[in-house]
Amino acid sequence: MDTIELKNIFKTYPTKKTKITAVDDVSFSVKEGELFGLIGPDGAGKSSIFRILTTLLLADSGSASVMELDVVKDYKEIRKIVGYMPGRFSLYQDLSVEENLEFFATIFNTTIEENYNLIADIYIQLEPFKKRRAGKLSGGMKQKLALCCALIHKPKVLFLDEPTTGVDPVSRKEFWEMLKNLKEQGISILVSTPYMDEAKLCDRIALIQNGKILEIDTPQNIVDRFDSNLYAVHSDNMFTLLKDLRRFPKTKSCFAFGDKHHLVLNDNNFDLNELKTYLQNQSNLEIKKIEPGIEDCFMRLMRAPPNPSLREGL
Repeated sequence: MDTIELKNIFKTYPTKKTKITAVDDVSFSVKEGELFGLIGPDGAGKSSIFRILTTLLLADSGSASVMELDVVKDYKEIRKIVGYMPGRFSLYQDLSVEENLEFFATIFNTTIEENYNLIADIYIQLEPFKKRRAGKLSGGMKQKLALCCALIHKPKVLFLDEPTTGVDPVSRKEFWEMLKNLKEQGISILVSTPYMDEAKLCDRIALIQNGKILEIDTPQNIVDRFDSNLYAVHSDNMFTLLKDLRRFPKTKSCFAFGDKHHLVLNDNNFDLNELKTYLQNQSNLEIKKIEPGIEDCFMRLMRAPPNPSLREGL
């Protein structure tokens, strides 16, 4: 059973002179008990999709459903069975941790005690600060509180819009461990993130850019389809190195990745000595063949012509 389904969703926002297309013919589905990731940079259309699915925004065209309930016709029923954590911290900052949780439990006509087992592993980290105002919590603790409030009514589907943005690496790791535990309890989870390293923690992902789905599959299958040799290149002068690599006649693509440049050549049988000779003026030059990651696949897909077969939900 598909717990979330989108078919040919379009959403535009008017400006004074024109319209901005935020969601461009998006279709995908999320299976029951699946942790599905919507992966893309800021401005890719992720938040608009989340707001449509949580009945906060109307699409221009297309259809969407949650637990087989239409997001337009059945919006009241959908709001009772989903948990939603927006990208920006939106709880009452003047209320304490405990007061926020009690407030959201009351809204859904339940109690903290009734569903405490669902949030116990998360709330135990918040309990020492339960009297502290939400606005005074650290970024990681704010996210844990927001997750508790989204879970307190025992939702069937959980929507998490960039839940780890601005959170320290340790809190990010803890948060994804929590999501793994929630998935094991049968909750379907749709999570968005701009962090490509988080993609591999999902069962399946949809890569999105400029409102369009580039590819949908498991992270491993997407990486396995990267059919070119990939090299990490480093030297003392990374700026001139990037320019030199992009001028090299056999360069297919070259992008900066942290302290390295990731290089793809248009010949898999290429002799690297030719490249080393070309770059002989670069001091302390290092060239190493590496395995691609999701970010490398994303960059490749951005440059490739559209392939409709890769946009279907597998």
